[in-house]
Amino acid sequence: MDFELNEEQRIIQETAAKFALRELEPVAAEIDRTKNREILKTNLRKLAELGFMGLNVEPEYGGTGAGSIVFSLVMTELGRACAATTVTASVSNMVAEVIQAVGTEQQKRKYIPRICSGEYFAGSFGLTETCAGSDPAGMRTSAVLDGDYWVLNGNKIFISSAEYAGCFVVWAVTDKEAKKGKGISAFIVEPDFPGFIIGRDEHKLGQNGSSTNELIFENCRVPKENMLGKMNDGFRIAVAELAGGRIGVGSMALGIGLAAMDYATKYAGERVQFDKPIVSQQAIQWMIADNYTRLEASRLLLLRAAYLKDQGKSYSKEASMGKVYASEAANKACYDALQMLGGYGYINDYPVERFYRDVRITTIYEGTSEIQRLIIARELLR
Repeated sequence: MDFELNEEQRIIQETAAKFALRELEPVAAEIDRTKNREILKTNLRKLAELGFMGLNVEPEYGGTGAGSIVFSLVMTELGRACAATTVTASVSNMVAEVIQAVGTEQQKRKYIPRICSGEYFAGSFGLTETCAGSDPAGMRTSAVLDGDYWVLNGNKIFISSAEYAGCFVVWAVTDKEAKKGKGISAFIVEPDFPGFIIGRDEHKLGQNGSSTNELIFENCRVPKENMLGKMNDGFRIAVAELAGGRIGVGSMALGIGLAAMDYATKYAGERVQFDKPIVSQQAIQWMIADNYTRLEASRLLLLRAAYLKDQGKSYSKEASMGKVYASEAANKACYDALQMLGGYGYINDYPVERFYRDVRITTIYEGTSEIQRLIIARELLR
């Protein structure tokens, strides 16, 4: 069993780390505070130029073809610097992947190169609804065939990157008589399709640099050829996409947790109380030891899931294990990092309070921790 990265993986990881330090970290606090989308979009385009918007996409469609392990490594390094940018890159990668996996050749050549090249700042998913969060099979957005178009009606909520996405993969019910989850199909929707409205940007606790919007479909006309995959096979596509997305979210959480602990550990070496640095106190040392141990275990779980995915093997259980463990470990790391800084950790002059806010959502999106445990138990009990 070889735990070493190969040369290509190491080079790409180092490139991501240097880019994050040079381009993302200096502006992360500003886009969190101001929601300056122009800064975000500039960096998204730079990420595309580096090949980071199609890491597991074949080169013939403009991707890097580096695989899921590299995807995890890159999301971790970017997550250390700016979660808002990282979540946009993670979702865009998954949009390109799902189109590659089930799209027609025409769809692949039309949309994937535009995501990978940065012509589209981002790709976006439209799955969640007010009545369909952890239970996406309960969605109510509908699609009815009208000649050469599918007509979509309904709403989606909490949609990442909607303001600047160039294309959306949207799920809708195409057979209302089918059993729950069996009559859902997926579609590729462009932002200028008639009847497609992007709602307001939500005001969030963290990751403020990225947009999170409602999608509104009012007799939105989607060309018939834009159905993604087979009719009524959309729920299976969504489940497969979520498993891959969990590697990305878990990897980003790992990066946030590492950034928080790195900052807090350095601070503890400089902060003097009782005539000596607080890092000499056992209470602080145990925080450092326990958190880095959990984060390293998270890394191994995530890379295991990514390895299985690259091998074409089942990885749903492993992705859920990696996601739930990494996101909860990262939340604990950010909590302890803030505690190590004391009152300074609560002030936004220091980055730890942003890490603390940004990491919180990682136990919720792409499936809550509770859903991950249900998936893991289901797989183990088969």
